[in-house]
Amino acid sequence: MSISSTAVIHPTAIIEEGAVIGENVTIGPFCFIRSGVTIGKGTSVASHVLIEGNTTIGENNRIFSHGVLGSIPQDLKFKGEKTTLVIGDNNTIREFAFFNPGTQGGGGVTHIGDNNLFMGYVHLGHDVQVGNNCILANAVNVAGHVEFGNYSVIGAMSGIHQFVKIGNYAMLAAASALTQDLPPYCMAEGVRATLRGLNVNGLRRHMEREDIDELKRAYKELFEQGQPMQDIAKKLIETSDSANVVELAKFVSSSKRGIPFTRKMNV
Repeated sequence: MSISSTAVIHPTAIIEEGAVIGENVTIGPFCFIRSGVTIGKGTSVASHVLIEGNTTIGENNRIFSHGVLGSIPQDLKFKGEKTTLVIGDNNTIREFAFFNPGTQGGGGVTHIGDNNLFMGYVHLGHDVQVGNNCILANAVNVAGHVEFGNYSVIGAMSGIHQFVKIGNYAMLAAASALTQDLPPYCMAEGVRATLRGLNVNGLRRHMEREDIDELKRAYKELFEQGQPMQDIAKKLIETSDSANVVELAKFVSSSKRGIPFTRKMNV
């Protein structure tokens, strides 16, 4: 066991031999930090948190009460093999969050980037990959192998099917069920979520108007004119001067689960 002399640990917390606790870490009452866990400097862990498995947590994270991080995957194929949960820096993980590590069949690592907000009761399944600056609102449930791009936003009480990919700056509205891939810069909603347009409000925080206008034109070509989507995507990849449009088109072209949109028929 390695505990920094500057760490502040409540006397009721249990830290197993083999855990590594960094500088200026604070650990609250009745926490259980098991062997194999590493917690980086400046991270705070509130009361009644369980952290176990081969879990590495970076610097300056805030972990609120009753979270469970690193508990074995909810996968019937899991046989106790050594897999990993990696959490980056400056994340906020609110009450009762539940994050699983990876599985052997999924690459072995659940990875969370930096500067993300996970609200209460969020569940991340095995082998999930989360980028940076994402927001997952209360009671979002994420199945295994899901991938999130940077700056993606997921509304409260939404469910995401396994193997789904969500692009950069995408948004899923609250109480939605997403079973197909959500392209970058787009917004979807619904009991069976479908595209509703671009995530314009989100894009305005990060892009110039001209860039958004380029994406609007590309969105209309891809999803609103009734032309074969793969053909349009290929054309945009070959001809567009906009890096954002090319990213959108490449995502569409490479999707394995398909894109959730209502196809319009040519008249």
